[in-house]
Amino acid sequence: MKNALAVGAALMLALLPAAVSAKPVTDCALRDAPFSTESPIVDLLLSPAAKAILETDAPDIFTALPPRFFSTQAPTFAAILNLKALAKMKNLPADKMTALDAKLRALPVTAADKVARCARYDDDRPTITLPKGTPRLLIFEKINGFRDGPSVDAARAAFQAMAQRKGWAVVVSDKGGVMTPALLRQFDAIIWNNVSGDVLTLAQRAAFKSYIEQGGGYVAVHGSSGDPSTFWPWYVDTLVGTQFAGHPMDPQFQDAKVVVEGRSHPIAAGLPDQWVMNDEWYSFTANPRPGSAVIATLDEGSYKPGALAMGDHPIAWTRCVGKGRVFYSGIGHRPTTYADPHYVTMLENAVGWAASRRSACPALTPPAG
Repeated sequence: MKNALAVGAALMLALLPAAVSAKPVTDCALRDAPFSTESPIVDLLLSPAAKAILETDAPDIFTALPPRFFSTQAPTFAAILNLKALAKMKNLPADKMTALDAKLRALPVTAADKVARCARYDDDRPTITLPKGTPRLLIFEKINGFRDGPSVDAARAAFQAMAQRKGWAVVVSDKGGVMTPALLRQFDAIIWNNVSGDVLTLAQRAAFKSYIEQGGGYVAVHGSSGDPSTFWPWYVDTLVGTQFAGHPMDPQFQDAKVVVEGRSHPIAAGLPDQWVMNDEWYSFTANPRPGSAVIATLDEGSYKPGALAMGDHPIAWTRCVGKGRVFYSGIGHRPTTYADPHYVTMLENAVGWAASRRSACPALTPPAG
């Protein structure tokens, strides 16, 4: 819901408009970074000088992906991909990337470049009043990268339905400005709903990180696992514990067996030992098992992961970050997954666990094998 916060609990509360930021954002993380093959492609396209170099020295870049992927208007795939990753994906010559990197780094970063880079961020701070005595949840939906509207909408509806059943208070916001210490302390858990792209300013990152480390809860689904290129190491390395690597495309959607491993964890309550779902199945750059308590894995023999096979393939897990309780699930591209009764049970259990400051992170699951 754009420019507004929807608040719901056992009793639905009124819509609360977000305040408009009085000043443009100036503290986006990459504002002063040199141009390079590690820059988000969108920042290269926003610079006339950098774009001219790409058009002259590497025109094949623009044919590597459909034109819509190179939009400069957020949300855009160009915000979650850099040339280094694109070259690896499309087997572009390494020597070309080296020469291109040198040319890009020689460009000055102008004042106009800095403004353009920060324009996709916001500091719009809403006014929030929530009831006491009930778990209070923030569903966070600011997306600068790839936005799959149907999955975002289906996940939101599922979480709101849980709130109605359980009597939770829930706020939905697509504004980074909600990430302030004063606002965050009103919530017991934050749900990142398929968030893609770098979406928080430096101050917002610090507020969110502190919130987690001081005992806040975090639940994230599917697209919230870091994208092909990520620009906040703490988020993928510490919070989630790994990064999106890819998913099969032949076919993209497959039946796969989800195997429940963490039977003693409260998130597994009411789940069968295994079930079959049809979805887009993520693989990750590293196995998140070290430092995590795995809730469920994928049986790779039940579908075709191809070159993305991981062997041991966690798909849902928890982590302890400071005093904070963290849950991530890679399930959730297809809207129908958010109506699957087993998955709904897992997510509802996960939100309840993350939002309870009485919950403790369990002993870590030992590595498989």
